[in-house]
Amino acid sequence: MESFFIAATGQNIGKTTTCLGLVSGLKQRVKTVGFMKPVGQEHVETETGEHVDKDVVLFKHYFKLKFPYEAMSPVLFPKGFTRDFLDKRVDHEDMVQKIHKGFAVIQATSQVTVIEGTGHTGVGSIVNLNNAQVAKLLGLPMILIASGGLGSSIDQLSLNFANCEKYQVRVAGVILNRVLEEKRDMILNYVSLALKRWNIPLLGAIPYSEFLNMPSMRDFESLFQTELLCGNEFALRHFEHMRIAASSVEVYRTTLAPHQLIITPAGREDIILATLTRFWDLKISHPEEDLHTGLILTGKMPPKDSLVQQMKTAKIPVIYVPLSSFAVMKMINNYSLKIRNEDLEKIHEAVKIVENHIDFETLEKALRKSNP
Repeated sequence: MESFFIAATGQNIGKTTTCLGLVSGLKQRVKTVGFMKPVGQEHVETETGEHVDKDVVLFKHYFKLKFPYEAMSPVLFPKGFTRDFLDKRVDHEDMVQKIHKGFAVIQATSQVTVIEGTGHTGVGSIVNLNNAQVAKLLGLPMILIASGGLGSSIDQLSLNFANCEKYQVRVAGVILNRVLEEKRDMILNYVSLALKRWNIPLLGAIPYSEFLNMPSMRDFESLFQTELLCGNEFALRHFEHMRIAASSVEVYRTTLAPHQLIITPAGREDIILATLTRFWDLKISHPEEDLHTGLILTGKMPPKDSLVQQMKTAKIPVIYVPLSSFAVMKMINNYSLKIRNEDLEKIHEAVKIVENHIDFETLEKALRKSNP
């Protein structure tokens, strides 16, 4: 099977999630699968002090890949990189050589390599290293990930097809992500028809997953740049529902249910105590069960130490954010959720969903056609 380049039609389409399932599925079909992200933007510092794209760290750890970081993540675009490039403080040829070298290292011991791009095909154009250009550089076909709608996805695909054509990069196939179940048959039918005009196959349609879109308390730590006050044991807890508790405590008691994230002012001691009471009532009556709740406490004043201690005893994950409850909810609604390296439950779910909805036989045929 030939190696291939993955790009998306826009930001936050689910490219990394899709790559997780692709790599997992390919590992069941061939002995060695490589992974690389030639150009990265969001990076982390490893235990050895290397600056590496965060998705590369995720793939290396989860799939236990042996490739060196410098090969898997050869080029980074840190803050201020565009200015440095335009001021001629960055050598374009040096970046090209790093990408070539990294790909050669991984390809040398891999039967197939999945190369993840950054955003849509045009990202990186300012430094002459957009996704289409990098795919051309490496001589690879492109697979595009699009949102699971109809009209908007076709419009975005058309723009990205044009950019690939400009750089003479063949699009080997399309994968739709976050397809609503009730629209699945209709979407598959019409998107397949639309793609026929370009002679491009639909390789899969990944369903929308509520769970994959549930943030954890660790995500909220990242979003609000704070740390848990307590409940670190459940930092990766996910919630089915989020609610602002601003009503009377009587109303709150009647609507409090398991798997809820509660957003309430830190001064609402009645709400906090009602949550603790429900927690212990459940524990006493059903010791094996858990309320599976979490709290984001808001407002100008932090919670009292005595309340924090009670929540610590109950091991309820809690963070404090010095904003209004409505400002907090707005930030959550605008938050672009990313899969975290340590969130194994979510990674397993992503792999399972994607792997089960990709047609790997059609993928292999499409890649053979791209690389005669």
